Amino acid sequence: MSPDYNKLALKYHSEPVPGKISVIPTKPAVTQMDLALAYTPGVAAPCLEIQKNPEDAYKYTSRGNLVAVITNGTAVLGLGNIGALAGKPVMEGKSLLFKRFADVDAVDIELNTENIEDIIRTVKLMEPTFGGVNLEDIKAPECFEIEQRLIEMCDIPIFHDDQHGTAIISAAGLLNACELSGRKDLSKVRVVISGAGAAAISCARLYCRFGIKRENIIMCDSKGVISTKRTDINEQKRGFAVETDCKTLAEAMVGADIFLGLSKGNTVSKDMVKTMAPNPVIFAMANPIPEISYEDAKSARPDAYMATGRSDYPNQINNVLGFPFIFRGALDVRASRITEEMKEAAARALAALAHEPVPADVLAAYNIDSLEFGMDYLIPKPFDKRVLLWEAPAVAQAAMICGVARKVVDMDEYKKELEKRLKAMNE
Repeated sequence: MSPDYNKLALKYHSEPVPGKISVIPTKPAVTQMDLALAYTPGVAAPCLEIQKNPEDAYKYTSRGNLVAVITNGTAVLGLGNIGALAGKPVMEGKSLLFKRFADVDAVDIELNTENIEDIIRTVKLMEPTFGGVNLEDIKAPECFEIEQRLIEMCDIPIFHDDQHGTAIISAAGLLNACELSGRKDLSKVRVVISGAGAAAISCARLYCRFGIKRENIIMCDSKGVISTKRTDINEQKRGFAVETDCKTLAEAMVGADIFLGLSKGNTVSKDMVKTMAPNPVIFAMANPIPEISYEDAKSARPDAYMATGRSDYPNQINNVLGFPFIFRGALDVRASRITEEMKEAAARALAALAHEPVPADVLAAYNIDSLEFGMDYLIPKPFDKRVLLWEAPAVAQAAMICGVARKVVDMDEYKKELEKRLKAMNE
């Protein structure tokens, strides 16, 4: 019998105390001297130092390790527009994962508005508080404008995880699936994407950085193929309109090398995947029900390289492999933004790590005897502690190379610091 996840989750969120996060002081406050240093009169000294040099905020406050997780609740998971307050458990969950996997402190902020200008103004006003902002569960197309304008206005990383997290993790899996399936020349690969929202468009853009040609991507929304013949598409979709006679998802999938699902469950049949090219790559990532189930896809195409968004099947495309470590690297070099180069570096680091032997503690965490690079292991597991040591340095290095880092670190020393942090996290 399958666990009753609803019942278990409600208990998990309510006991022994409500919620998933709390605030823990990092300095003592047990004596009169502690109080004098933490607050008045002693606190005036760091205030005045920061007034003289704003960069000293990273020296005297927690700003350099603090991220805001911000939503308005308009596109929460597969639940849709459930509102800011109802989205709070998800944002608390993101904050928990930031701390658990990368030792980044995070605070969830739910904004009770769908007005773009209100969101942008609010986040900008809060900029002095945080070292970075993780936008979450904001519906398309508004999310594109909100993120882009905040990137232009703010001097800290602004990152909409629904877009870029999915793109980065799936790109890592895609690189390895293409390698294993013999697709060495990505410029010749044909990709079909079901879904045309924030994640789908971000995935398509990032894949192009790895060599996939835009004209070889067919994107489908609820009305069918996004072609140059259509006049009912927004600016974001228009960037992926192609000249084709295909009108439906089924027609587009004939002969395709890669299927990427970012839409709704049960929209792809066994007959549809049978029409794909040999050794197809099928990433059905709709949650909790994929576009086609793992069982159906593999029974129809045993040669398929299959991934989903679920943890109970091989190759879970899970954003937790991205955002904690991307922000860890960005914060540690005080990056002013997260660039395309940093996203690409994160994806390549994850893809490379999957080639490495899997440690015993990872096998134990998943109750398996062995795991090695191949059809059932395209990307690292979320509980692989090495992800921190591979991805964060790759992101930090890319930030320094492309000129958005305000702090230069020695990479060897930085990796040693991460190892110390990792050890402390697990003690």
